[in-house]
Order: sequence, then structure tokens, then C-alpha cells
Amino acid sequence: MSTLFSIGYATKPLATFLQQLQDRQVQAVADVRSVPYSKRFHDYHREALAGRLRQAGMYYVYLGDELGPRSKDPAHYDGHGQVQFERLQRSPLFLAGIDRVLAGLAKGMRIALMCAEKDPAVCHRSLLVARYLRVERSIETHHILHAGDLESELQLEQRCMALHGMAPDLVTSEDDCLCRAWQAQNRRCAYRKPDGK
Repeated sequence: MSTLFSIGYATKPLATFLQQLQDRQVQAVADVRSVPYSKRFHDYHREALAGRLRQAGMYYVYLGDELGPRSKDPAHYDGHGQVQFERLQRSPLFLAGIDRVLAGLAKGMRIALMCAEKDPAVCHRSLLVARYLRVERSIETHHILHAGDLESELQLEQRCMALHGMAPDLVTSEDDCLCRAWQAQNRRCAYRKPDGK
């Protein structure tokens, strides 16, 4: 299998975004935004971005329906209107999206999951998708940070563990701490419906 990356465009000029992808020899970008448009950064609208990536020699694939954070299924939300990533990760649509990513990797493609957030620690591309791939499929995602450095999914999860003041001890294993930190970060960052229902 080839390498899986993730990247957020945040406030990056498109030229910087493209260069960071090229620096990692990314061949395909999987857009995992539920809404593939930006109010402020029009270069990242789905159609415009697909065209620019094509000009730069990269494929564009939209996977926001499968791997986006805003599920259309009410069963994936709690009573307060917040999506529950553990439920979403078991859905047939999500698993179909995962299979598409894995099929691309199996063909030797270097793929980057793309979303908007600057820090993958607050983005579903890590909390929903990369976490699932690491835990359930033993695939490590390498997050391209805002300045272009890399952080593995495991390093990111350990960062979240420290952020939530969790550390292994005689009673709690590192895996348990990582899981609890992931759950706490989900409560903090997962999509909530505007009306809370």
C-alpha cells in the first residue's frame, strides 16, 4: 500500500496548498468536507479546486457524502444534535468511503484526505476517518500540518491525550487513555446541528 496523508487548507493560499501536496508526491486528493465550498476562500470550491488539482497533475475525488462529518441519518446524532462518530463509523456509507480510500491505496496511490480546519486535532479527517483507519485497519495517516510538517495519527492522538490531561498509570493503559482522549475531543469538536435537534 502507498501513503495516506491529510491536509487542511485553513487560510493557505492555494499555491502553498498545492506545493505542500507536491512536496509529499500526493497523487489524489479526497475531499471529505460535507459541504465542499468555502464562504471566504473561493479557490477551494469543489469545481475550482478539482480544476486546479488537475492542472497540477493530481486527481480530485469527492468523498464528503461518505466520509463527511454531517451525517444525513438521524440515528448518528445524540439527543443534543451532536454527531456521534462511533455510530457514523459503523454505517454502510462510511465503510463504503473507507473502502474507496483503501482501494486507491492498494493501487499504489499517494492520497491526501482534505478538509478546511488548520489543526487536524479539531477536524473530523483525524477524529472520524484517520482514527478509524489506525484502530480498525492498521493504516497510519500522516497529517500535513499548516506549515508543512508531518504528524502521524498516533502522535496526534497522544497530543490530544496530553491536551485532556490524561496519562497511563497502574490502572489505565495507554490505549484506554487514547480512547478516552478521543471521546473527549469528539465531544468538543464533532459537528452539532444548528438547531440542536
